Amino acid sequence: MGSIQEVAPQLTNGTTGGANGMALKLQNNRAKTIVDAAFKGKYGIAAVCCYNVEAIVATVRAAEAKRSPALIQLFPWSIEYADGLLLHAAAEAATNASVPIGVHMDHAQSPDIIRRAADLGGFDGIMVDMSHYEREENMRLSRELVQYCNARGIITECEPGRINGCEDGIQDTEGMEEILTTPEQAEEFVGLGIDWLAPAFGNVHGEYGPRGPQLDFPRLHSIAAQVGDRVRLVLHGAHEKYFQGELIGKCIEAGMAKMNINGPVAEAYCRVGAKLVGKVPLTKVIEEQTLAMQKVIEENMDWLGSTGKA
Repeated sequence: MGSIQEVAPQLTNGTTGGANGMALKLQNNRAKTIVDAAFKGKYGIAAVCCYNVEAIVATVRAAEAKRSPALIQLFPWSIEYADGLLLHAAAEAATNASVPIGVHMDHAQSPDIIRRAADLGGFDGIMVDMSHYEREENMRLSRELVQYCNARGIITECEPGRINGCEDGIQDTEGMEEILTTPEQAEEFVGLGIDWLAPAFGNVHGEYGPRGPQLDFPRLHSIAAQVGDRVRLVLHGAHEKYFQGELIGKCIEAGMAKMNINGPVAEAYCRVGAKLVGKVPLTKVIEEQTLAMQKVIEENMDWLGSTGKA
């Protein structure tokens, strides 16, 4: 139930022109197909934030080992740092994988980087994150950029409200006013033509305070009731200290179909590097770092219930 094959129509290699051709391209978008299947099957997709080729390899290896769909996520930093090199490596890795894998840009926070990323080719999805703007400007820019991405066959994600905190690779919103998403806001953003919606319901990027996550599940359920039949909900701020089997399951039950994973993967890479650099050959360091990240990703796939769903 909810397998990729059940949800996706047969993909075609040909191209068709006009609005019908673009609609077909968006319908057959591999990231959309992967997350739609997860929603139908009541499991979640690991969207792994990757800063280097090792993390891309680890994501693919974890997905193949667990027979799980997955998403490779890059930040705008990857484009600023290496233009299209890391993106094209991710796109090739996703295409050559034996399980369904898509490539998504997380937290693209300027119109220029969104257009640049969309024009490079290789992204299946881009998060149009204008949440650091005031509401009217957020909506205006989001509408324009969603259309720009859709015209290139790229699906989009938006963040109604504002999720606080900081995360390596995105603009720090710590100290800015937290704006929790309402069902009415969610409806407005669905009207922009987005495919994925990242609600703010008490979740934060990075570390939670001493009390841990204070999540407003009634709010999340009301958002899902309002728009969950038309967009997929995305979980940001899933700090590994708290978001494991039980809490992840509760989020999936509330309608979440995609969960971003960042901190524990990067931590595994850094920890192994600090332990081994200068003590073993560099190739050994890279292999062990990749394996450590793979194990973290596999564990999250088990928690998300995506293991065996490819």
